[in-house]
Amino acid sequence: MDGVRWSGPKRMAQRSRNGCCARLRKRVRTLLSLNALRVVPACESFPPIASANDFVELGRRRTIWHVLSRSQLLGRVPMYWFARPAACLLLACTIVPMVARGQEGARPPADAPTPQVWLQDGLRLEQQRNWIGAIQHYERAVRLLPNDEALNRRLLIARLHYDVTRRLNDLSILEITRQSNAAQVLELYSEVLARIEMSYVEPVDMTEVVRGGTAYLEVALTEPEFIQLHLPDRNTDQIERFRTSVHRITLANRIRNRFEARAVVARAVEAAEQQLNMNPATAAMQFVFGAVSLLDPYSSFLSSAELQDVESQIEGNFVGLGVALQPHESPLRILSVIRGGPAQEAGLRAGDRILEVGSVRCEDVGADRAADLLRGPEGSRVRLLLQRDGEQEPFEQVLMRRRVEVPSVENVTLLDAQHGIGYLKISSFQKTTATELDNALWTLHRQGMRSLIMDLRGNPGGWLDAAVAVADRFLDNGGIVTTRGKNGIENQNYTARPEGTWRVPLLVLIDSESASASEILAGAIRDNARGTLIGQTTYGKGSVQGLFHTRALNCGLRLTVSKFYSPTGRAISRQGVAPNIPVDGNANVRYVAKVAVDENRLPRADRALEIALAEAKAQVAAVRGSRAAR
Repeated sequence: MDGVRWSGPKRMAQRSRNGCCARLRKRVRTLLSLNALRVVPACESFPPIASANDFVELGRRRTIWHVLSRSQLLGRVPMYWFARPAACLLLACTIVPMVARGQEGARPPADAPTPQVWLQDGLRLEQQRNWIGAIQHYERAVRLLPNDEALNRRLLIARLHYDVTRRLNDLSILEITRQSNAAQVLELYSEVLARIEMSYVEPVDMTEVVRGGTAYLEVALTEPEFIQLHLPDRNTDQIERFRTSVHRITLANRIRNRFEARAVVARAVEAAEQQLNMNPATAAMQFVFGAVSLLDPYSSFLSSAELQDVESQIEGNFVGLGVALQPHESPLRILSVIRGGPAQEAGLRAGDRILEVGSVRCEDVGADRAADLLRGPEGSRVRLLLQRDGEQEPFEQVLMRRRVEVPSVENVTLLDAQHGIGYLKISSFQKTTATELDNALWTLHRQGMRSLIMDLRGNPGGWLDAAVAVADRFLDNGGIVTTRGKNGIENQNYTARPEGTWRVPLLVLIDSESASASEILAGAIRDNARGTLIGQTTYGKGSVQGLFHTRALNCGLRLTVSKFYSPTGRAISRQGVAPNIPVDGNANVRYVAKVAVDENRLPRADRALEIALAEAKAQVAAVRGSRAAR
């Protein structure tokens, strides 16, 4: 509903219904082309280039924290929520894998590849079944060519293929399919449809929701790993006949409500059992996944394991070993070690590779399964066999899993004592962020802070209330953010209060990976003229997701429930928040000013930070000059 003026409930609802159903219908019908769902062989011609594709919002790359796995798709996107009535929690962060940001208006450089070249290179990655590489490739392409229909189509297909394959490695999903019957999963499906109908940000057409499930099932039927696991004795002809059959069942008639949707899916599940001897719970789960996944890139079904991760992240702590892992790399490679966790106390370092977990070789089971083996109850022990760069012999460590606190405010330091320039980095927004910020600000104040640089670069977002609380620390009045959804409970106006306001001059570093809750804070600072934004235009994710527990099978849903707007009413989706002082990100080596464990210095070659320091010095000098003139 971005860009819609709130001219009355009836008009708003009509625009919303038309827009949402059209987008969902186009996504689903694109996917239900049989040719679109399979990997295109090299000998085939590339799909034709079309224009005016419906918007497919981009996601971002993440890093897997273990056991705070943040595993919805790719990795380092914490998912923090805000308690509400009806057992709903609200999230403001990105949750989809990718590196590009979903903004319009990026101009391709003169030497940029043509759409045909982008497609050719992407299809090579698809032929290799390198879905992560394909997703990242197509996202870079769509960032430059946002209206290219063929590229958007391949991006969506690559995302679905990745989603199918990653769920095959989710042990909690496998447990559902092995221990549940069709009736139990269909009950879950009914509950999912009811929640979508009640809480999703826009009205949806149940015909398209069922077709989305059909598309998801078809993608699964093209994945060798899915076939090997669930259909080992079925040949290609049998699978193709079933696909034709399921089309007749699910696509023949318009579906008017969720009760008809369940009946149609029940028939499709029965056909899967009769024609392919597929476990009916497995078939039904594909319709559950597809019902949510095709709504938008930020809505998703959550397994019990993912739900547990989310709930740990709400609190900013988890039970585990305290390491961040390189996504999808086997053997597992440690990216960083959380200060004060079991891994740091045992002497583990960034760059160490985990060869074995217990008696299981990581290369034998893959990265996702190996990371899953690191899980365990508090107080339990796990044996690791590790290899350190530069050392020939691997070494063994036995670590005890325990609760690890994950800080969200880091690198609190006085960069320039002479001018009193403080610096801190907010890496995410969680329940503890406001308290951590208060402690950091008082620490810097006691050290003589006269100006503050707040670093939001790379911050994917998080708990909505935390972003509002941080903004309130620096604003004594005015709006912070407005949320608008289908239900009145989602329509909220957040405003600042004068109590406890810090009036220190403020500079905020942002980049294209500053997303969602970060954009709430950046937008509030900019629209209220409270500080100076330096860096790149932010990611452009202007929606809020709600977390819902299901009664059936102990799972969860993440659904987009509202969109948010800056204090001046600007939509954030696809636009982001622009800096006051732009800095070309390509000029920096890597500009997140994050001190690694056991290091005491900031990285060099940080152009945005250099500009912020110069601005801060000028601010301090101006204040001193005005005082001297009195």
